[in-house]
Amino acid sequence: MDYIDYFEWLPKRISQLRTEKGVSARDMSLSLGQSESYINKIENSRTLPSMAGFLYICDYFGISPQEFFDTDRLSPRKTRELLEEAEKLTPSQTEHILQIIRDITEVK
Repeated sequence: MDYIDYFEWLPKRISQLRTEKGVSARDMSLSLGQSESYINKIENSRTLPSMAGFLYICDYFGISPQEFFDTDRLSPRKTRELLEEAEKLTPSQTEHILQIIRDITEVK
């Protein structure tokens, strides 16, 4: 297992998820009920969120703490949405979508 420096990784992960969501650091901070610079300070490694703050951040992104730390999933919220929609498909539709995904991800 590779070593991950979470003090360096956590700010980058928050920035990546925030950018994916298309929201500014200021707007996210205010949505969390914090000062305008709260997320900016985290993303610039000047502070870390408290445990409660971290849980609110996960809730803001619509992901679980486990999904936050899943380094193999760059877009956990989108993955969850995809799975929720896939559960509505018939077996035949699922097979079609699976084949499309395989075609897209096939290494050439």
